[in-house]
Amino acid sequence: MFRLPVERIREGYYSDVYFNRTVDVLSADQRHPHVLMQVFQKQEAVVGGMDEALAILKLCSDDFSQLRVHALYDGDAIGPWETALTIEGDYTLFARLETVYLGVLSRRTKVATNVRRVVEAADGKQVIFFPARHDHHLVQTGDGYAAHVSGAIGVSTDAQASWWGGRGVGTVPHSLIAAYDGDTVLAARKFADHVTDPAVNIIVLVDWENDCVRTSLEVARALGPRLWGVRLDTSETMVDASVVEVMGDFDPRGVTPQLCRLVRHALDREGFDHVRIVASGGFTVGKIQRFEREGVPVDAYGVGSAFFQGAYDYTADVVMVEGRPRAKAGRRYRPNPRLEPVT
Repeated sequence: MFRLPVERIREGYYSDVYFNRTVDVLSADQRHPHVLMQVFQKQEAVVGGMDEALAILKLCSDDFSQLRVHALYDGDAIGPWETALTIEGDYTLFARLETVYLGVLSRRTKVATNVRRVVEAADGKQVIFFPARHDHHLVQTGDGYAAHVSGAIGVSTDAQASWWGGRGVGTVPHSLIAAYDGDTVLAARKFADHVTDPAVNIIVLVDWENDCVRTSLEVARALGPRLWGVRLDTSETMVDASVVEVMGDFDPRGVTPQLCRLVRHALDREGFDHVRIVASGGFTVGKIQRFEREGVPVDAYGVGSAFFQGAYDYTADVVMVEGRPRAKAGRRYRPNPRLEPVT
């Protein structure tokens, strides 16, 4: 599933070179220390990448059967300095892998933690994971799984959904509207005509002409019950035409609570109460929390680059050698009863 380059990992191609040299030294000296390696990070977080890290240990260590491994699960909450993973056995069997499994845990935990915070802020509303365009394509599969275990209702690419057998979700994009000369209704009709899979929810971007109320109504009239939702994605440097008349005591730029209320009122007035509103464009935990506090009529949030913010760096320390404490100054063995044995 993880499609690991096993042989390249085993030979140390992705490892910090000093780990490769450590194995060379120990092997040349015929020294095989029995160690306990302890892995942790320093923030309140949600574990991501653990399944992948364990796959690296199982497939790329010299002999996994000779190791004792205990770990938390993907999706588990974890505290600062709390031990997330321990590896016990002959150090030469797994020393080369430290760079790789720490990198996986750090990356996926960042995504998992940010997704969980957005999901909690959304207070039960659907969250769609839209950051694929903000990073290298090779990170999509694991990032999508980290988002999934942390509560995202959907991801935007099939790669992101592949580890649990899902499919990507999306909307009628701006580029399709452009291809139909900026006619949102025509683009939406053509999409509905040719994308006939009943499992695909038809969601249409309605900010092309910077008048979300008018465009939402036009699309709803054209598609009727086939329209699942409209997506408001007004640029944070623009003021939607429908907001102009109510300006005066709020920042009118971008997707605002006022704009969402105007769209909701207009749709309901014409009997399109089945049409959901998806809000996107610069949404962060703080902005979603504000929308929820104010009771803004949004059914789902599309979030992108906010999922890649911050850093959740893991560290690995040898804390025991031959059953005796051998941690460096400032570190110590921190047993964690929450860890489960890995077989």
